[in-house]
Order: sequence, then C-alpha cells, then structure tokens
Amino acid sequence: MENVGYYNGKFGAIEEMTVPMNDRVHFFGDGVYDATCSRNHVIYLIDEHIDRFFNSAGLLKIQLPFSKAELKKILQEMVDKADAKDLFVYWQVTRGTAPRNHAFPNVKPNLWITVTPMEFHDLKKRVALTTMEDTRYLHCNIKTLNLLPSVMAAQKAAEENCFETVFHRGDIVTECAHSNVSILKNGVLKTHPNDHYILPGVAKNHLIMACKKLQIPVDETLYPMEELRTADEIIVTSSSNFCLVADTLEGKPVGGKAPELITALQEVLMKEFSDYCGE
Repeated sequence: MENVGYYNGKFGAIEEMTVPMNDRVHFFGDGVYDATCSRNHVIYLIDEHIDRFFNSAGLLKIQLPFSKAELKKILQEMVDKADAKDLFVYWQVTRGTAPRNHAFPNVKPNLWITVTPMEFHDLKKRVALTTMEDTRYLHCNIKTLNLLPSVMAAQKAAEENCFETVFHRGDIVTECAHSNVSILKNGVLKTHPNDHYILPGVAKNHLIMACKKLQIPVDETLYPMEELRTADEIIVTSSSNFCLVADTLEGKPVGGKAPELITALQEVLMKEFSDYCGE
C-alpha cells in the first residue's frame, strides 16, 4: 500500500479511514502522539519514541490499554503494509470517545496510526530560520495534540520562506515549532536543558551522544537570543532531520564558522541511522 491508516484495530488507505465525531480529540485535542521515520521497514529508535509516548500519556493520566511491546508490534505490522523504502511513522492516542464533557470519561482510549512515504531533507543544504515569542503553555515536555501555537509558528516560517521558527521566552531560546534547536560556539554544543519548557527530543539526545563520541563538550544550560544570532553554527534536530544547519536567521546570514564539526556530527548521526536500519 502507498500509505496506511489505523484506528482501533481497523486499517486501510488513509483516505478511506473514518473516526467517530465524539472522539475527544475533536473537542479538546485530548491526547498525545509521537512519530519517527522508517527505512527498509525498520522503525528508527522505536523504543525511545515509545518510552516518550508512554511518558506523555502518563503525565495526562491517559491509561493506555496496551503494553509497550504490543504497541511496537502494531506499529511494525503497519509499516510492513507500506511499500515505500522511507516512511514517516506517526501514532497518537486520544482519551476516548464520549459526549462532550471536560471531565475525563470512563472509556477506552483510541489508538490512531498513519504511515506515509517521506523524503529526507539533504543535510548538506543549509536552511533559513525565523523567530517568534514562545507563548505556549508550561507543559511543552508533554507531546500533546494541542499544537495550534506550533501551527501558527510553522505558518510564519512558510510565509517568510523559512524552514523553521525558533521560539524564545523573553530573551531565552527554547526550541522550534516542530524541532529542537542547539548551537555550536567556540567548539561547545549549547542546548536548552530537558525541562518542561521544551520537548525532550530523541534526535537532540542523539546529537548530544554524537558530540560526546567526538569529544565535543556539551553545555545543557539556558542561552540568550544574542548567542543564537552570533553562534558559530545553529543546528535544528527532529525525528526525521538529524542535524540540519542554518545559514540565515531573521533574514540575516548566520553560522558557517564550524563546518568541520558539522560534517563530523552529520557523519556520525547518518552512520547510526544506516547501521540501525540495515544499510
């Protein structure tokens, strides 16, 4: 199949799938999600993504009706039904289906999965970034379905012909609309600590691991917008973009001062991906 949709045990082409109108996602965005990529039908870093998914669900008191092993099996079955070599694998759980009421209903959660073809961004091509004030709530570590602020930030990036929007709370850099952001400065990787202001990115964690492998010092502390603007390199990471690098920020040139470190990091991360997926 070109793409695969799943809802509570039923699957088919995404265009043919339907969901109940009373699913709480429609009224409240009441649920959590996670996503990663797949190559050669191997789901990349699946255990780490499932761990984060279960953590998000637990923080919202959603009682998942399946184990981590059961979810992993279902995801693999869906990936195996898709034809493409490279796939985007997305799953979410909502609190359940019930008449609209803010309090939790006593119902079984709903599991959704989509598997679609994808193309990886060329890591050699640098990207443009823009910025905006981070007005999201204070639980950004929970990967919830309430994504309207990120939608607005992504739209800002699209209107300015940028790849991503970097959020900041006051003068402090946090993350991007749907990525994490880190900087290289004087040979040190600086990145926001994994607290409730950002999503603990799996790709960001592997960037840190790559730095340690290459003996690049890592500083997980808050850093201001001025350090972002004057960084030797600005790095954007996500589950399908392991180490993208910026060449403009707010329309002005940035980075390009540590290309050898970027190349080394990209080589480590792409080798990790290739080894994991059997290439």
